[in-house]
Amino acid sequence: MKNKAKYIILLTIFIIAFICSGILTFVSVEEACGGIQTTCYAVQTSQYETTFGIKNAHMGLVAFSIMAILIFLHLKQPTKNKKQIIKIGIILGSIFALYFLYIQFFVIDALCKYCMIIDVGMLINLGIIAFWKEK
Repeated sequence: MKNKAKYIILLTIFIIAFICSGILTFVSVEEACGGIQTTCYAVQTSQYETTFGIKNAHMGLVAFSIMAILIFLHLKQPTKNKKQIIKIGIILGSIFALYFLYIQFFVIDALCKYCMIIDVGMLINLGIIAFWKEK
């Protein structure tokens, strides 16, 4: 595969996002955010902490692990189908990232450091698949 570096970068960003989701899932909110007086805590305890009744961090764990595994498999044995699923996953993830950024900036008026890493990472992944053309 000619663009192995492209997929290694995508994989790295998904692993970082997985770790951030893991922290938000397995570490107490107070400890992860550095106390109850932080903007991170405000985001993590807001009504937007869940989507469809499921904690966003839990959904992130599942989504980021699936994407990381898919990209890893694509690196080992590339196929057009895997490549298309990766693109669709990144586009959907970026839509959620834009929504969560909007919520943090304009609705809650507070930022979560872990959420920001995840959301900016998703937008970087979108930029990579949009502008890193394969030869």
